[in-house]
Amino acid sequence: MAAVATVPESAPGPVAPRPRRVRFWRGAVLGVAALYFLVPMAVSFWFTVHTEGKGISLGVYGRILSAPGFLPSLLVSLGLAAATIVTVLLLTLPAMLAVRLGAPRLGPVLEVVATLPLVVPPITYVVGIGTALRGGTEALAATPFWATMIAIQSERFPVVLVLAYVVLTLPFVYRSLDAGLRVIDVRTLVEAARNLGASWPHVMLRVIVPNIRSAIAGASFLTLALVLGEYTVAALLGYQTFPVWIVTVSGNDGQLSVALSVISLLLIWLLLLTVSGAGRKRS
Repeated sequence: MAAVATVPESAPGPVAPRPRRVRFWRGAVLGVAALYFLVPMAVSFWFTVHTEGKGISLGVYGRILSAPGFLPSLLVSLGLAAATIVTVLLLTLPAMLAVRLGAPRLGPVLEVVATLPLVVPPITYVVGIGTALRGGTEALAATPFWATMIAIQSERFPVVLVLAYVVLTLPFVYRSLDAGLRVIDVRTLVEAARNLGASWPHVMLRVIVPNIRSAIAGASFLTLALVLGEYTVAALLGYQTFPVWIVTVSGNDGQLSVALSVISLLLIWLLLLTVSGAGRKRS
C-alpha cells in the first residue's frame, strides 16, 4: 500500500494590522487633543486683539516690551530657571549614578525621597520655608553659613527661591533622568571607562551625559516650565518673578496679562517641540 505524503498545515501567521483604522484613531485622538489646547488659546488671543467698539488691534502686543517691570521680572525668572536647572542636575544625576552602581537596594528609598515633594501642598511648603527662615535668623545668626546666605541673597536674584524650586522640580527631574538611565547599561559603560583610565568627572561628562542628552534636555525643559509658571512660593515670599508680575498687571490691564500668558505658552510649546525634535534626531 503506497504511503500517502501528508503536508503539514502551516501555522496561521500574525494578523496584519489595519493601517487605516489605526490611522483614523490616531488622527481622532490628535484632533481632540489639538482642540483641547488650541481652542482656549484661540479664545485668549481673540480677547487680546478684540475690543468692544474699537474692533481688532494688535496694539496690546506692542505694549509688552514697554510695560513697566516686564524685563526685570522676566530676567529674574530666567536666571532662577538657569540656576535651578544646574543645581538640580548636579544634585540628582550623581546621586542616581551612585545608587545604581554602589547601592541598588537604596533605589526605592531614593525614589520615595525624590517624589515626596509631590504630596506636599505648595502653601504648606511656603509656610515651612518662612518658619525655617525665621528660626534660622535666631539660631544661625552667628554662623558662617548664615552670613554667607545673607551675603548672596538679593532681590534681583533670590537664592532662597532657587533652593525652593530645586525641591519642587526634583520629582520631574528624577523621573526624566531615570527614564534615560534605564535604556543604557550604566554599569558596563562606567566599568569600561574606568578600566581605560578615565577619571570620575570624565566618566560623568564624556560617557554618561552624552548617552542621556535627551533625558537631560527633558528635565531641563520641565524645570524651565515650572519656574516660569510658579506663582505661590514667589508671591508668598514677597519676590517679583514673571508669574507674580503677570498677576499684578492683570489687576490693571487684563488684555496685557492674557497676551503675556499666550506668548509664554507659545514659547514653552516651541521649546518642547525643539527638545522633542532634537531627541528624535539623536535617536
